[in-house]
Amino acid sequence: CCDGSAPMCFMDGEFRPGGQDVRLGEIGGCPFYMGAAQFEYWSHTQLIIDVVPGRGASFSLEAPEGVRFLTRSRLFSDGEVEALRSDQRDMTKKA
Repeated sequence: CCDGSAPMCFMDGEFRPGGQDVRLGEIGGCPFYMGAAQFEYWSHTQLIIDVVPGRGASFSLEAPEGVRFLTRSRLFSDGEVEALRSDQRDMTKKA
């Protein structure tokens, strides 16, 4: 949403990622981005995006559907943090 804390869904081409947006992957075949500052804040957690009954954000496609996105999180274990660091080192070497 406005402060970047609520996931939102846009029609293809309606969201233009900027230099401060980090592509985290895909959800249902759609690209998923997060602002760099929030990415840094949440970098130690696994984020799970769910769809639940309720009122969605006014600018997001789910709003008229009677559902909303809900972000759940859990801290990564020490082993997961190390695996992520290892993956990042490998990606840096390939670049």
